[in-house]
Amino acid sequence: MLSTGALRAHLLAARLAGPVATSREDSLRSYRLFAARDPRVTLGLDPKWSWEEGDLLRLMADKCGVSDDPAYRSGPDVIDPERTLTALAAFAARLAEAARRRAPVLLGTGHPHRLLGFYAGLADALSAAGCLVLTPAKGRCVDITTRFGVRTYSLDYVRGVALVRGPGREGAGCETGAHTHSPLPIRAALEGLADLGGPMPELVVGDHGWVCGAGQLGIEAVGLADTDDPALFVGEAEGRVSVAVPLDDAVRSDYYRPLTRYVLNRACLSR
Repeated sequence: MLSTGALRAHLLAARLAGPVATSREDSLRSYRLFAARDPRVTLGLDPKWSWEEGDLLRLMADKCGVSDDPAYRSGPDVIDPERTLTALAAFAARLAEAARRRAPVLLGTGHPHRLLGFYAGLADALSAAGCLVLTPAKGRCVDITTRFGVRTYSLDYVRGVALVRGPGREGAGCETGAHTHSPLPIRAALEGLADLGGPMPELVVGDHGWVCGAGQLGIEAVGLADTDDPALFVGEAEGRVSVAVPLDDAVRSDYYRPLTRYVLNRACLSR
């Protein structure tokens, strides 16, 4: 079993927490855009409360450990590893509860190049525990607005984890998919389930629009989020996201393997 102390050391060494690669400039820009209700950063969440840039900075200081000093405008952002560890424990508890109920679950990522392995490990363990890992609407087209205009992506699954593939990438096997913040893929997946008469997921695990899109629709959701992803933490504050784990979501994919082991151990899902 990976101890809490060993994981804390790994978080800092891999820069998953502590000073992270996400810049203060990027984080503050996201807070400004969220305050303006820009859909690129609200990720499918329709906030119930009024969130100004200062409110978001204070929230992110509380949830992630970033500096709450508005005069700090440039340089690396910082995530408190203790907050990451606390959130991972809560994340593991939600997985354990889903496994206890043998609940249907849906896992999806907008960071397949980095986080696919992390979620795939969870999907394997939940399936082994008797959960139905849902993979609906495979191949369904999803039109997503990007900086290059509207592009058509297709919904796919790798090892039980949903992702989208860009134009011309259909049938790409286990090759990872595209980076996206959009909530449209989970809406497409849920529409596919509705078309078939269910069952609907009782828990969604993921990041970006997968989590916020599910939470907005009243489905329990847990996930990972960086300091420039305030939407998940707003969703948590407003009661529509059960757990948002603060960490850098774009380091090397193998750096997340210890987190998989730690979460599965905490959830009593290790094999």
